[in-house]
Amino acid sequence: MTTILGISAYYHDSAAALVRDGEIVAAAQEERFSRKKHDSRFPRHAIAYCLQEAGIRLTEVDEVVFYDKPLVKFERLLETYLSYAPRGLRSFIMAMPVWLKEKLYLKSTLKKELAELGQCKKKDLPQLLFAEHHQSHAASAFYPSPFEKAAVLCLDGVGEWATTSAWIGEGNRLQALWEIDFPHSLGLLYSAFTYYAGFKVNSGEYKLMGLAPYGEPHYADLIYKHIIDLKEDGTFRLNMDYFNYCTGLTMTSEKFHKLFRGPPRKPESKLTQKQMDIAASIQVVTEEVVLRLAKTLHRETGMDYLCLAGGVALNCVANGRVLREGPFKDIWIQPAAGDAGGALGAALSAWHQHHDGKRETTGADKMAGAYLGPAFSRDQIRAELDRMNAEYVVMDDTRLTEKLAEILAEKQVVGWFQGRMEFGPRALGGRSIIGDPRSPEMQSVMNLKIKYRESFRPFAPAVLAERVSDYFELDRPSPYMLIVAPVKESLRIPEVQNGFHMFGIDKLHALRSQLQSITHVDYSARIQTVHAETNPRFHALLKAFEQKTGCGVLVNTSFNVRGEPIVGSPTDAYRCFMRTEMDYLVVGDFLMSKSSQPPWKKDNAWMKEFELD
Repeated sequence: MTTILGISAYYHDSAAALVRDGEIVAAAQEERFSRKKHDSRFPRHAIAYCLQEAGIRLTEVDEVVFYDKPLVKFERLLETYLSYAPRGLRSFIMAMPVWLKEKLYLKSTLKKELAELGQCKKKDLPQLLFAEHHQSHAASAFYPSPFEKAAVLCLDGVGEWATTSAWIGEGNRLQALWEIDFPHSLGLLYSAFTYYAGFKVNSGEYKLMGLAPYGEPHYADLIYKHIIDLKEDGTFRLNMDYFNYCTGLTMTSEKFHKLFRGPPRKPESKLTQKQMDIAASIQVVTEEVVLRLAKTLHRETGMDYLCLAGGVALNCVANGRVLREGPFKDIWIQPAAGDAGGALGAALSAWHQHHDGKRETTGADKMAGAYLGPAFSRDQIRAELDRMNAEYVVMDDTRLTEKLAEILAEKQVVGWFQGRMEFGPRALGGRSIIGDPRSPEMQSVMNLKIKYRESFRPFAPAVLAERVSDYFELDRPSPYMLIVAPVKESLRIPEVQNGFHMFGIDKLHALRSQLQSITHVDYSARIQTVHAETNPRFHALLKAFEQKTGCGVLVNTSFNVRGEPIVGSPTDAYRCFMRTEMDYLVVGDFLMSKSSQPPWKKDNAWMKEFELD
């Protein structure tokens, strides 16, 4: 039996994953334990959890695999600075101490951290291997997929050199086809516009995507004319005069600001129609690039299926278009498509390519619904809730789901903490906040009173898998909330009745559908299909809600407030519940009503704990 630990760390979204003979035992992001969003530090808590889940010590692991090659990345950094010299000297001077102190000697740093964690000598540590960044992404996309063979497309900011790469996966082998190299990057292009719109790079890209339907793509032609040279086959080059990320401390240059007639929006300042139009424009361009690349890959490989990974693969609007308009029979996207998933890809790559380990496909993917994180026993939950002096009632499954269906039908908001935690950026019914999608007020209530985030941000529907086609223009599973599809026309409120002559943010107030709170302003939704096989309890709740209301859909958003990582423990969940205007909390079999809880200190000092994303 071969046990392999994969690690991603030191850039953003540190994580660990443990694989035993090719089967995924556990995977988790460090942020869920450390409570620091996008934590980039050595994932000591995530590793400790993976080892605990496997019931082994670090010295019993056969290999530890890091998800990229730092020396190659350093080579790219040096070459970039040299090619742009003398520009970028300030940025170079700022970057070097970190590299010289930590990243350049990463092998030694990792061994030191691992020895400390494993309470052993360095000589007793497992063998340390290094995968390439895009190899890790490709492995995370293909190996857990349900396909025996598939084309694989990886799109992100940058790994060592690659920013876009194409692969063929067949059986247990992955073959690299071609790549586009730094500085020409679709991920960094999207991040540059994220920065220009006043959002935070590496976390605000979701906001840009959510903002796009409020605008019109008036700037798309300008982007094609000046910024990106896009070929018919989807390959591209960026005009680097408009960017500053190679040599500076910002994403965009003065030339960029002149082209778009003004400096970047100040973070947290008022959003204007300009930012909405900017978002719409870069979203359209991104979708076009991804569609063209997908068509090229299909033409070159003749494959029926496509797997996707890398940060750009989290752009679920683009994914929806590839599914609907692209040439592939089906697509599969790694739920932890960003750097966190690189930890899993590194481990799987070592098993299948280094060890020539077997891979069997069964028609279902190998991610177990992405429920790969920690779960808590009834005794553990009780102990944590008692420490918080929580008032609760304990219920069996049937009574609990019936009671919750009643609560939800009364338009109450529920914190839902069940089973194993999700791996990846999406809450999928393990650590979720849920509500009634039929309520016209639910979106604004959840955004402003519970999540404490921008009012324009849409919410996703969790829908019974067997009923997805009754509500959405989608005829297949979407278990990881990574595909956007239109809401069924029969559920929509026609434009003449809903005030869709409105512009910009005012569109938010228009009535759009019978499932108002999960229907975005362009009649789309980011869909999660809920399956009895992978999450029986969440599926049972949806069934109970359907029996009560006739509606097999719930609003599902991540259990956290803005800037906070998704809750990882019952204590995190109770604290978030008490700090917000959630009405009920259920943790395992324990149900809590807000009105029954002991007094909670009502001040907003806690908000400073979390840096705004």
